[in-house]
Amino acid sequence: MDSGTTLPPTPSSPPTTPPPRPGKSLGAGPRSFRYYDLIMAAFVTVLLCSNMIGPGKSCSLELPFEIPLIGAVLVFGAGNLFFPISYIFGDVLTEVYGYARTRRVIWAGFGAMLFYVGMSQVVIRMPPNPGEPYNEVIQPALETVFGPGWRIVGASMLAFWAGDFANSFVMAKMKVWTSGRHLWTRTIGSTAVGQGVDSAIFYPLAFGGVWTTETMIKVVLFNWAFKVAVEALLTPVTYLVCGFLKRAENVDHYDRDTNFTPFRLKV
Repeated sequence: MDSGTTLPPTPSSPPTTPPPRPGKSLGAGPRSFRYYDLIMAAFVTVLLCSNMIGPGKSCSLELPFEIPLIGAVLVFGAGNLFFPISYIFGDVLTEVYGYARTRRVIWAGFGAMLFYVGMSQVVIRMPPNPGEPYNEVIQPALETVFGPGWRIVGASMLAFWAGDFANSFVMAKMKVWTSGRHLWTRTIGSTAVGQGVDSAIFYPLAFGGVWTTETMIKVVLFNWAFKVAVEALLTPVTYLVCGFLKRAENVDHYDRDTNFTPFRLKV
């Protein structure tokens, strides 16, 4: 049964039954929504871009001042441009549609990543046509961009899965605790936790024993701070999107009786 709340009716349509308790709605089955599928597609697209394009380039930015523990040169992966956007989608999904529907989106993203990783390895390992000279150029490029070690791939997928579920869980719980007020505290707080879990899992698993402890700390701290800062800067956008969707979809979900296990697809 759908557990989203229904917004109050207009004065021209007085209610004939008492409004449902927040967290519950009328109806015998799951609701359909106009924009939910589009947001899911956008989330998966951003997630795949962060893994297909992001790992291919390491960026550096020299600052006119030094940051404690980081220094004056910021070194970061291009994927950092994408991941904060995926967390914004996660915040919007949980705030409007609830944890259960966000859980389905996270699993859809995980499945898309798994398919991408598997098929990229198949393409790389297929024997190139020796009669095509261009293959001498494209094959090494494909191996460089799409053939990272399984250690990095596994760390990335596990970090995404755990980080996104942590983000959605905190977002849903904070909404109930704050009675739906102060959205900015939920978006920034949940991102801080989710990105913390993501970074704490990915970098040690992917580069432990390869990087020095000092480098590990610098990279983890900067990536975490960068992603949380982007979330904070884009908070006005999150407010606008959430407000629009709540009005357009006529729903504002509260996860009061939600089963928060990640190992479930049922809404």
